[in-house]
Amino acid sequence: MIDVVCGIVRNDAEEILVCRRAAHRHLGGLWEFPGGKVEAGESAEEALARELKEELGVLVRVGKIFKVTAEWTDGLVAIRLVGYWCVILEGVAEALEHKELRWCRMDELEGLAWAEADLPFVAEVIEGGRNI
Repeated sequence: MIDVVCGIVRNDAEEILVCRRAAHRHLGGLWEFPGGKVEAGESAEEALARELKEELGVLVRVGKIFKVTAEWTDGLVAIRLVGYWCVILEGVAEALEHKELRWCRMDELEGLAWAEADLPFVAEVIEGGRNI
């Protein structure tokens, strides 16, 4: 099982940054929260900050961990995904590794075709947004 982290990046307008996977990649065309693998010797928070710098070109503050953890496999890949709230401290997010980036209101999230592992985080974001 591969340990993976994702960042749920929220801006001042309470919009959430979502990323569409490139067509040539595994699960191409599906939406996800940005992030990636935790490397040996890294904490989850360090891995997430590194991945968001690599994928989006931004420096982030990694915040509160999500209540849910997702374990997912398609028979080829097995991951354990942990999510954290993040805020961009420096830079403007760019699609350096994704096909597309989009800032979405919480009520727009359910309408996207998500990678299955991200669905528990989508649900927690939406539920949390209802409690704002």
